[in-house]
Amino acid sequence: MTLFSVEGKNVVVTGGSRGIGRMIAAGFVEAGATVYISARKTAEVEKTAAELGCSAVPADLSTPEGLERLVSAVDGPLHVLVNNAGATWGAPLEEYPESAFDKLWNINVKGVFQLTQRFLPQLRQTAGADDPARVINVGSIDGLRVPALESYAYSSTKSAVHMLTRHLAKRLAGEHITVNAIAPGPFDSKMMAFALDDPATRASIAASVPLGRIGRPEDMAGAAIFLASRAGAYLTGAVIPVDGGISC
Repeated sequence: MTLFSVEGKNVVVTGGSRGIGRMIAAGFVEAGATVYISARKTAEVEKTAAELGCSAVPADLSTPEGLERLVSAVDGPLHVLVNNAGATWGAPLEEYPESAFDKLWNINVKGVFQLTQRFLPQLRQTAGADDPARVINVGSIDGLRVPALESYAYSSTKSAVHMLTRHLAKRLAGEHITVNAIAPGPFDSKMMAFALDDPATRASIAASVPLGRIGRPEDMAGAAIFLASRAGAYLTGAVIPVDGGISC
């Protein structure tokens, strides 16, 4: 169906070598898009790219050099930028280090802003009234409600991602560039491995989800493809929970 087609679009997915980034990248590849994935670890991102059939760009997006490497690697205009790369940090309140806030702010928030800023010329090349260019930021339901775990910097930065999404959406709407965020619930990823790899904990988390299960790759890919397709062309500034009903 052309309403949900992303065939032929150029798509960048940061943090695309594993977890949610890989789920999104795989969905776009299967739907006929030309996909570039980036991650810090060269061997890991190249392995994933070979498995998915997309292009690998090893890059540390916390550095100016990494940003430039990714931007210059994209051949031609860009239709969809998925800002997924992120980090987390958990520790008790009394032991929570200041360095956690510095690290996560730089990766989770500043990195999203800077990469979007750098890709604006290529996004503007594809932007149109009927089919806007798209920016999709990956936030978290932990940025919508206080989580059970003591992840102070992570939750705070993901909440900031949601607000940054709205700022950018308002600023870029007139240029036919939409900016939306996905707020995932529990999915199989490195960030959730400490909990989901344990069968008892996994079952407990799944039972706490109103829909009764952990998110699947197609759940995440479907949300991103919707936002990138004609079906999502009239949506901007939205934060969409993909969480099985946890945030209800």
